[in-house]
Amino acid sequence: MKLQEFYRTAVALGIEFDPRGPAWVKKALQRAREEYNMMTTEEKVWSGKEHTINPYDDTRVLNGSPDMEIKNKILVGIDIGSGEILVADKLRQRGKKIDLIVAHHPEGKAYAKYHTVIQMQAEILHKFGIPINVADGILSEKIREVENRVLHTNIDRASDIAALLDIPFICIHTPADNAATTFLQRLADKEKPERLGDIMTLLKTIPEYKEALKRHHGPKILSGEPSQRAGKIFVDMIGGYETSIKIYEKLALAGIGTIITTCMSEEHRKEASENHVAVIAAGSIASDSLGVNLILDRILDSSDVDIAECSGFRRFSHK
Repeated sequence: MKLQEFYRTAVALGIEFDPRGPAWVKKALQRAREEYNMMTTEEKVWSGKEHTINPYDDTRVLNGSPDMEIKNKILVGIDIGSGEILVADKLRQRGKKIDLIVAHHPEGKAYAKYHTVIQMQAEILHKFGIPINVADGILSEKIREVENRVLHTNIDRASDIAALLDIPFICIHTPADNAATTFLQRLADKEKPERLGDIMTLLKTIPEYKEALKRHHGPKILSGEPSQRAGKIFVDMIGGYETSIKIYEKLALAGIGTIITTCMSEEHRKEASENHVAVIAAGSIASDSLGVNLILDRILDSSDVDIAECSGFRRFSHK
């Protein structure tokens, strides 16, 4: 398998799992193409054309030739920094044939455009009954905040080291988050757990969460009691950042009874509780591992490529 095939398959799977549905994704790509065609030649150089093909700006090849073969082993981690890349180089020195490093969280140019995927949250909220203009308004401040945060960050540290050591490096963020979100939403919609305790029981059947519980950072009820009725369940694991505390009142009015998310700040937990919206934090690292595993299941379906776990990632198959 070539690096380009690996990357393009991850993006295609992100579109397949996208909770907004294919119509939303098609519209987003069409808008990106129209905006690109209206750019000056100079603007096109700065922008690049990748966003007209891949709707997830936080998923990119950070280093490596598209034609490079992946046939031995890949190192997979939730967060990949300088240390993990040096570990990959050390493993190579010891005879381990590491062909590729895969990060979940974005680095480099993928982190530079991280804020753009937050807009997805508005479209997902709209799908759950919140007017799109309200969702857009609530999220606009968060998008600006995250975009400005990048200005203070040395985004290329990890990708520069990968380039110096000639190690191919990619990150798969939103496609994996899409996979985990859709997997859990479909499971909740199918099983229809009545109470919060039933949701917890359901999560404990999933290997990533069972493993996390062994390490004492598995699923936890943040707002509500096990005996509390769950009501309508909203799985919210996309966009990377919390939206706004203003959203919980809108979710309650839209009929949402329980949010299953990765984690939640105390400020947001209190606001959800005051609006009688229960919150279950499934756990960030376990949920990220779930999403990455679902993507890898499909990419490596007929491959003999081995996986080395690092940085919180644990490999489980869901075939």
